[in-house]
Amino acid sequence: MTTNVDKTNGGPSNGGNKASGPADVNPVAKDAVTVVDPRLLVRQEGFKGYLTEFGRKMRSGDLGAVPVIVGIAIIWAVFQAKDSAFLSPKNLSDLSILLGGTGMISVGIVFVLLLGEIDLSVGSLSGLAAATLAVLNVNHGVPEGIAVLAALASGAVLGALHGFFFAKIGVPAFVVTLAGLLAWNGLMLQVLGTTGTISIADDSFVRDLTAHYFSQLIAAYGVAALATAGFFLAQFLDSRRRKAVGVPSRPLSEILVRTGVLAVITFTAAWRLNEYKGLPLALVIFVAVLVILDFVVRRTSYGRKVIALGGSVEAARRAGINVVAIRISVYSLAGLMAAFGGIMIASRIGSASQQAGTGNLLMEAIAAAVIGGTSLFGGRGSVWSALLGMLVIGSISSGMNLLGVANSVQYMITGGVLLAAVVIDSVSRRTQRSAGRG
Repeated sequence: MTTNVDKTNGGPSNGGNKASGPADVNPVAKDAVTVVDPRLLVRQEGFKGYLTEFGRKMRSGDLGAVPVIVGIAIIWAVFQAKDSAFLSPKNLSDLSILLGGTGMISVGIVFVLLLGEIDLSVGSLSGLAAATLAVLNVNHGVPEGIAVLAALASGAVLGALHGFFFAKIGVPAFVVTLAGLLAWNGLMLQVLGTTGTISIADDSFVRDLTAHYFSQLIAAYGVAALATAGFFLAQFLDSRRRKAVGVPSRPLSEILVRTGVLAVITFTAAWRLNEYKGLPLALVIFVAVLVILDFVVRRTSYGRKVIALGGSVEAARRAGINVVAIRISVYSLAGLMAAFGGIMIASRIGSASQQAGTGNLLMEAIAAAVIGGTSLFGGRGSVWSALLGMLVIGSISSGMNLLGVANSVQYMITGGVLLAAVVIDSVSRRTQRSAGRG
């Protein structure tokens, strides 16, 4: 085989053509169109580039939280027009407390959905945790702190048991958690015994979880200021870190706009809450949990592994991810959050009863995660979906109650909203695949 040599450069030549360096190996045609990563528009064009990128995402089906935010705005506008008490300080305060119980359970569901799986046992686990807490503390005199830890541990352990049967034994998650739904509901009835209902003392720590308000005006405004400043700092540092390594980052103008929007929301909420009793402790706890778990999902290797596993199990396994361990840990986390939610619900109603964890609690927890924007197909979602979804469900329930609408109609409307959310998710995924992004 003969190799032609370019005498000018002293290197191999392809068919006698000069090879001046690596940059000329694939010469660009005269009329060729240069392909630019659309995300770079954000860096190159500032806020205008961000708007261009936002429009591109909408056209390609990457809707994010836009549909649910628009939905919340419409729901609030309609109910406020029908009854001016809907956005009253008292009603908004009640709604913020309502978020805590079911919202905690929904956060655990978000993690399971990120895997592309389902957990039907969270309702029963929440009821069992509430029963465990009440029996230990009220009937047996165990200190509240220990009783709470025992209740949380029961949820985490039983959740891990579901994960073990699913990930290690290979039993479908639907079947395992359906069995858990029945078994743990029966165990809850056994734990409660013949009494049926155990009341929680009004002056207890558990009761204060949903009954305590920070009545000082500075408390709500201070939390709003802290949240706004923390958000700006996190976004600014992230943008600077991205610029340092040469990857697309948000411009300062976008960060300022986002911070401004958050400031308006948080300070308005603080103002309205202070018009009633102040900042509810339940809301502080719920938002704190969301912030922590959002950091876990977006900023830790564990969170990235969960999302990768939801995107493709085989690809995750080939990348060296311990699929079994991640699955077990996610179901354990879902059990822990279910127990936490059960404690919050018991705190709100002031008792643990045989009806705990039953009814539409499970469906609302799953619906909140899906309505809030977490995909049923795995690999896409955010823990903030639980908050957004619960705002939708809670707002519908609150508004309907103010208008005196029957529960049957509320269920039908909530079911329609859930169906619409799933349809949007399915269409969005199809559009992204067509655009080459799915």
